[in-house]
Amino acid sequence: MSDERNRPQGGKPDTAALIHKLFRDEPEEPQPIAPPPPEDAAQTSGSSVGVVTAPEGEAVAVEPAAAPFAGLPATAEGVVEAPPAAEGEPPAGEGDGRAWFVIHTYSGYENKVHTNLERRVASMAMQHKVFRILVPTEDEIEVKDGKRRIAKKKVFPGYVLVEMIMDDDSWYVVRNTPGVTGFVGSGSKPLPLQDREVKAILRQLRDETPKFRITYQKGSSVRINSGPFMDFSGVVDEILPEKEKVRVLVSIFGRETPVELDFAQVEKI
Repeated sequence: MSDERNRPQGGKPDTAALIHKLFRDEPEEPQPIAPPPPEDAAQTSGSSVGVVTAPEGEAVAVEPAAAPFAGLPATAEGVVEAPPAAEGEPPAGEGDGRAWFVIHTYSGYENKVHTNLERRVASMAMQHKVFRILVPTEDEIEVKDGKRRIAKKKVFPGYVLVEMIMDDDSWYVVRNTPGVTGFVGSGSKPLPLQDREVKAILRQLRDETPKFRITYQKGSSVRINSGPFMDFSGVVDEILPEKEKVRVLVSIFGRETPVELDFAQVEKI
């Protein structure tokens, strides 16, 4: 796989240079040359507007030609237009261009990529372009051999989130980190996450309530590991996630009886 995959196309445009390039070949309109004013006019006039004498002897005002954008085209409102910002970049003055991007990693390498990328950012002095690296996880309760334990579960296995300013330099640092296989995007263009997606992920990570790991589904055979029906076997009839309970059909005296149990009381056979 070529390293050019998902490389950002082009850098940030220099607005002043683009304006100069676009309009430098346009000839300027010739300006009328005014004869030097009379000596008495030079002594008494404090205005920056020059005065010339028309053939009929009438005085007309001529605006001075020294203007910041002289020679550049103007809009109907009289404001000079600059080239638009490159696609994907915020307009000047709106943020610093940072956004969250998602990178692919080898399976099981998420934490290694996190560590390796942090080291590369520090060693290459890229802290001003690569800000935060996140491997989203959540606490999960699992029951094994009748014992409950809390384990960290990766929310997006095989992916790492990076907050960065995307350009050639930052792309190179992230893309060439060991364990990274590429950016998530459309074709060759890395696509940033939308604000609502980032907020949803961060909100989920702030929820510190452990969640049960459910390894069974409707129709699965399970064993009850605690309570009055301990060591009974049955079949899952319904899972009630909002209650953190499961309804199991247990054979009692040769008759199937629905029993509602906590997630922790049931193990898949």
